[in-house]
Amino acid sequence: MDLLVLIIIFTAVGGVLSVMAAATFLLLPDRHRNAVLPHGISFAIGALLAVAFWGLIPEAFAEIKPEQFQTLSGTILAGVLGFFVLEKLLIWRHCHFGSCEAHGDEDDHNHDHSHSHGVAKSAGALIILGDSIHNFVDGVLIAAAFLTDVQLGIVTSLAVAAHEIPQEVGDFAILLHGGYSKRKALFYNVLASLTTVLGGVLAYFGLENLHDSLPYFLALAASSFIYIAVADLIPSLHKKTDMKTSLQQIALIATGVLLICSLHGIAHNLEV
Repeated sequence: MDLLVLIIIFTAVGGVLSVMAAATFLLLPDRHRNAVLPHGISFAIGALLAVAFWGLIPEAFAEIKPEQFQTLSGTILAGVLGFFVLEKLLIWRHCHFGSCEAHGDEDDHNHDHSHSHGVAKSAGALIILGDSIHNFVDGVLIAAAFLTDVQLGIVTSLAVAAHEIPQEVGDFAILLHGGYSKRKALFYNVLASLTTVLGGVLAYFGLENLHDSLPYFLALAASSFIYIAVADLIPSLHKKTDMKTSLQQIALIATGVLLICSLHGIAHNLEV
């Protein structure tokens, strides 16, 4: 079979398969899913931070020379600040076109609720953007593995699918928390997963040109995940301060971190 066809098939499998596996979360009855959703946010925080600090950033630094370290660090910083500005614009748009701006002494409670909804909605938009960048990089990595050896390419695509599943579950939780319907959450996640195919095809035709840019794509994806976890999700956990809930949150964040780190280690061993 033609190598390009294999790359297209397995990048699609690596991206879409993980989304469809994670989508079983959407099959839960509304009552059970709503009960699980707050726990999913805690899990998502751990998963996003682990993907950024355990996977994307180390891989980015491994691909560059020491004299480029400062530039790459600056890219991560610029990404965090850039996502802050982008979220400001998204919230501003929601407030002005969704009527959440307060005027005089109007109902402050309704304004706060609408503003919070705007923040949650913007976090959903940012997670889709960050996931698209991350999946694009995955596509480049899968294509690079196929260009090295077909068996290595197959193993890499399956490893990508496996370590993406817990993160995708967290993504679904974030989108539902942001007010997206189940159908829209699934649609946007599948759409973001298709950038894996785009990355694979572009890498096939110009891997040498993409290779120098790859660390900076990784850095931008990492900065988006860091920003979402720290700026949008962690503050939402502070709304409940009782000991039982706090311990549950800590345990689920730790679970997200440990699961991603474990799967990343397994995927690395399989690639080697």
